[in-house]
Amino acid sequence: MQSTDCALPVPQDANSTTAATGRLPLSALLALATAGFITILTEALPAGLLLQIGTDLEVSQSLVGQMVTIYAIGSLLAAIPLVALTRTWRRRPLLVVAISGFAVVNTVTAISNDYALIMVARFLAGVFAGLLWALAAGYASRMVAPHQQGRAIAIAMLGAPVALSIGIPAGTLLGTVTGWRLTFGLLSIMAILLVGWALRALPDFPGQRTERRLALSSVFRLPGIRPVLFVMFAVVLAHNILYTYIVPFLQPSGLDGEADRVLLVFGIASLVVIPIIGALVDRHLRRLVLASMILFAAASLVLAFWSDLSVAIYTGVITWGLAFGGAATLFQTASAKAAGVEADAAQSMVVTTWNAAMAGGGLVGGLLLDSVGAGVFPVALLVILLPALVVAWLGRQGFPSYSQ
Repeated sequence: MQSTDCALPVPQDANSTTAATGRLPLSALLALATAGFITILTEALPAGLLLQIGTDLEVSQSLVGQMVTIYAIGSLLAAIPLVALTRTWRRRPLLVVAISGFAVVNTVTAISNDYALIMVARFLAGVFAGLLWALAAGYASRMVAPHQQGRAIAIAMLGAPVALSIGIPAGTLLGTVTGWRLTFGLLSIMAILLVGWALRALPDFPGQRTERRLALSSVFRLPGIRPVLFVMFAVVLAHNILYTYIVPFLQPSGLDGEADRVLLVFGIASLVVIPIIGALVDRHLRRLVLASMILFAAASLVLAFWSDLSVAIYTGVITWGLAFGGAATLFQTASAKAAGVEADAAQSMVVTTWNAAMAGGGLVGGLLLDSVGAGVFPVALLVILLPALVVAWLGRQGFPSYSQ
């Protein structure tokens, strides 16, 4: 078994031209990023269109909100079993199936008047998302030489923060002006066009031979995997507590009416840091993980002591965005390097853990809000982040100092 302090070996089926010239396969990586963009838009758009969807379907806004919940449940339940089932399948056809699934489920969502049918479509959308996210990082890393894997994953993960910072506000505006059904219809068209792009730009890779693959329990026990999953769970849990309930948290400062602007600032800060993470992650993974967690803790301290000051709020939110913007890239890269040839299996665990943390953030944040109020959020974040920082510091196999 290879050391987890070293980068992945160049796969035998890697793009030889890319490896020889050192050029990144930008078209292929951007196709993966676009898949992530569609995935996040599909997941989060109902939250911005609660009133329109509820009025049209004649259901309450809380029921519309469950369109997001059931999507997350689909991803949470499907990622590990689907990856286990399809580990021997060729990669490009499998990815195309996942993308095509979005075209189907978003079309059903756009044309159906039956809330129950739409919920089934949303659950299946989550299933396709779980499969897609489990494939994306491993796919990106197989297209490049070892010293470029982190940068490739950063580009492939770019769709998520772009969707959150730009796509969701734009999609919400479009849905408000032209109708929510047209917005979901456009997502279907994007998915169809992306299928053609993927078939043209993405190289195809074989799945694992049955005799070479490890059981998922063995992948979980690989050195470095458990520290990566634990730290990622803590960071995403802390993030989602604050992100989900940002409006009540902003009330003492009087910024609750500017929540959209605050989240836009967060999104811009997240985007700014991604090129930096992409450029440095292959050489400085450990330092970047520790720095991002320290930044997140610092933001929590600012928000804890000066939550009634607008300037402090914006300072804390910018710091929070800089800390969290590269999280997907950092943890996907760490898990891929720790898992080696079992990267896809490890990514399925990343997807499951990430979605569990998202759901947990909403639950824990709601309990804290109802029991002691939003003012305790920054303290709760510190309680979650500090043990995770210790694990990241000690977990050198999951977060190596350098790659060879």
